[in-house]
Amino acid sequence: MNLTTNYLGLTLSNPLVASAGPIQRTITGIQHLADAGVGAIVLPSLFEEQVRREAELDARLAESGSESFAESLSYLPAIDGEAGPRRYLDLLSRATATVSVPVIASLNGVTAGGWTDYATAMQEAGAAAIELNVYYLPADPRMPGRDVEQRYVDILTTVKAAVSIPVAVKLGPFFSSAGEVAVRLDRAGANGLVLFNRFMQTDIDPETLTVSMGLQLSNPVEAALPRSWIARLRGLVGASLAASTGVETVDDVAAYLLAGADVVMTTSSLLRHGPAHAAVLIDELMEWMERKGFSSVDEVRGLLAVQAGDYGSAYERAGYLTAIEQATQTYGPR
Repeated sequence: MNLTTNYLGLTLSNPLVASAGPIQRTITGIQHLADAGVGAIVLPSLFEEQVRREAELDARLAESGSESFAESLSYLPAIDGEAGPRRYLDLLSRATATVSVPVIASLNGVTAGGWTDYATAMQEAGAAAIELNVYYLPADPRMPGRDVEQRYVDILTTVKAAVSIPVAVKLGPFFSSAGEVAVRLDRAGANGLVLFNRFMQTDIDPETLTVSMGLQLSNPVEAALPRSWIARLRGLVGASLAASTGVETVDDVAAYLLAGADVVMTTSSLLRHGPAHAAVLIDELMEWMERKGFSSVDEVRGLLAVQAGDYGSAYERAGYLTAIEQATQTYGPR
């Protein structure tokens, strides 16, 4: 059974990728994922706020120590806290030296400026690729949608100009035309598109009368949206397509591959069941392929994607009408 997969120009042993999550915050966790057989590992994101905080700390320390000795101007102390930029780069360097699977770094930011230095540092630390996790919700409701979209393109082109390793963009579905944004990013040079980012938005608790934000792991129901877009984009863009969100069982993995995903990423299932669950998903994928008569993952990929030139209109209309008919039969008048 051949599970070999190409993602971002990288050759992976299989299409299952451990997406960014807390397991990857330690070398032990990264090693567990590699031992379980994942095709690649995405590290947690380095956040723009961390970069700014460290830069401010460096500036304060340099200023306060300059009267004592000249060397203080070039002194770069380690930042306290869970994951400063230097600690992140150290983790990345040790991870690439420890495991044989590709390790992908992740940048989480808002603006294009200032990312080139850290993107270059990630490349020098051994990252096989960089995933741009552009977590951006415009606070000003008057901001035009085109300006929001342009931020993604600007960040991508800035980072691409600074590094030679592949760059993927992880984006959310909240655009007037998510497909058109994907095509723009593809044309701007994205090596891969990760569909979709899950936004952890604030909510209101009527009991405590507070604004809250709670982390909720994804579930398979959420996979329908990214799967439908992957099915539409397969064959339309040259960038690799990574599925993200809603992976729990082998059925979810297989469905994403049938839609056209090059790789299937998961975090929630690994948090629920532990890193060893990756081995379960890979074994069950091979069993499913054998049962269905497939000898390679390439035979599966895109089998149920939207046909080129259709752009999904008939595909989506048929699915919508079928859903309405089923709902009417199940919940209609009795």
